[in-house]
Formats: sequence, structure tokens, C-alpha cells
Amino acid sequence: MKKIFKNASLITLVLVLVLSTAACGSNGDNFQEGDLPEEINFGILRVPNDETIAIAEGMFDKYFESKGIEVNMTVFDSGVEANQAIASGGIDFATMGNVNAVVSLARDLDAEMIWIHEVLGEIEGLAVKNDSGIESVEDLVGKRIATPFASTCHYVLLNLLEEAGIEDQVELLDMKTTEIVAAWERGDVQAAYTWQPSLGELLKTGSVLVSSADMAERGYITANVDIVRKDFSNKYPEIVADFIAMMEEAGDIYRNNPQEAAEIVAEELQIPPEEALMQMQGSLWITPEELLTESYFGTSEEPGDFARIMKDTGDFLVEQKSIDESPSQEAFNDFVNPKYIEMHLER
Repeated sequence: MKKIFKNASLITLVLVLVLSTAACGSNGDNFQEGDLPEEINFGILRVPNDETIAIAEGMFDKYFESKGIEVNMTVFDSGVEANQAIASGGIDFATMGNVNAVVSLARDLDAEMIWIHEVLGEIEGLAVKNDSGIESVEDLVGKRIATPFASTCHYVLLNLLEEAGIEDQVELLDMKTTEIVAAWERGDVQAAYTWQPSLGELLKTGSVLVSSADMAERGYITANVDIVRKDFSNKYPEIVADFIAMMEEAGDIYRNNPQEAAEIVAEELQIPPEEALMQMQGSLWITPEELLTESYFGTSEEPGDFARIMKDTGDFLVEQKSIDESPSQEAFNDFVNPKYIEMHLER
């Protein structure tokens, strides 16, 4: 039976109570038909993406519970908490921004990246209050700006401020997305870089100064990705390939009928369908075939550009003292692993 923990603060209980059989790893070459975990623990984000569609459409039942595998889900507000759970072995798969995926590699969490849920665009942005007088990036000098630290938003915002030469002339506040909305409404901040749906709340009394789509055009590409513990993926590679298949099936619903997908997501997230569609159109959904191109994962023989993007991100995080050391390019090449996408497409 699928269990969903909707409050990430419960993760301490989850770590104590959940003893995943996947934690006892063996080499993936020893996988036998019928060699299945008793349960799989997923860390998810409540955002309008392929994974949310898969949840709403019962695909986790189809792909895993139908095989007798218990599925547990924990909702996280950010990848920081998800990385803590990965490190503790409390979850097997985790959805997070690619910036947090860099952190997971830098901190030797023994995980690997297997999927890109979506490349982020208009779904993230720097919102400014309508009455703030902020009309350009330079107008942010002396202002208080909220964002979740160690997130894709934080990474893009720091680059934006550095480009403008004002990184030392603003006050940055580390807040969860729900805290950002409350601080905005109290008037504690004049600007905030965040993602939907919190961004939508801010735009009721504000506007987007710069979006992640704008920053992607400048070379600062961010994405929501999925990582998996190597103890799990080494023992159950076919299950990881099943996860890829499920994400493709869910993504195809959006690619074939965006309105239908928006209605599915709207019901799952309890937001209006038009808002769901707007958020989904604010990101780029990539097929498995596209992920195996040079622009993204590449192949097992030839790494793609996304590993280089991850390395650049790691180097920047070192400059910002967010991590102590950026892993090597070779380490990133291994971390961004196309193996399971290839397995799925070859079946």
C-alpha cells in the first residue's frame, strides 16, 4: 500500500521506521527476474511535472505495487532535506533541483542522477513588489531578497547579482517557499526568487523582473532532476529502468494533450487547471531520446553537456562557499548516468 508523508518534518520518523531492503546492495549484474525490493521509498516535490502526473494516474501502482512492492513517498520542500534523507538511507529516489544534486555528489552521498524531470524556465523567477520601485536588477541595491538557499533559485539569483556587480549590496534571506509567501505579505521582503506555486502567489501583487528562462539564455541552465542511491540502483537496475519508463509514459500525457495533463495536475495539487497549464508550459519536458543527445546526458560512451553544466555549477558553489570542493569533471561524467535510460529504450 502506498504511503505518502506530506510533511517533510516527519522525515525523522520515516528514517527510524523505514528499513528499506534496498539498502543492502549487490552488483546489478546479479539481478535475476523476480529479484525485487520489498519496498521503494521516493522523495518527491509537489510541482507540476511528470512525476506528479504519474502519482495522480496511479502509475506507481501499475509499475511497482502490481509486482508486490510497497511504495512510500515523502514530500520535500527542497532538495536540502531530500539529500539528508538520501544520506541516511531513508529514501531510494529523490527529486530535487540540479544544484542540490551537485551538493549530493560533492558530499559523497553515493548517488547518481538518472533523469531530468524538466528544464526550468518561466516556472521560476525573481518577483518584485508592484510598489517597490524596482524596475531593474540594479534597483535591488539595499533591498531584502528571499530565496531557498542551496536551490536552483539561489544559484540563478547569485549569478544574476554577480553579473550586475551588486552581490554585496543586497540582503539575502534563506526561506522555504511557504515562508517566502508569508514574508512577502507582511512586507518583510521587497523581492524573492522562487518557483511555482509560491511564485504565483507573489505575482498577485508583483511582477517578474527576471525568470529562469531569461537566465538559461545566458547559460545558467537549471532543472529538476531525479537521483537514486547507488546501493539501490546497483541491486535493482531494472526497477530504475521501470521508473524511467513510467516518467516517459507520464510525460507523454502532457506532450500529447497539455490540457488533459493540466487537469490531472490541477486535481492532484489542488490548483486551477489554467494555473497548472501555465506552470507546465513554463518548463521544458524532455523525452528519453532527447536526454541521450549531446545537449543533455549523452551516452555511456560519450558524456553530454549536462555533466559540464553540473561541473560549472559546482565550481560556482565553491566560489560562493556553499560547498568546500567541486568534484572533478570525470566525477560529474559518471554521476550523470544515461545507463538506465538506455536500458529502458533497448527493452
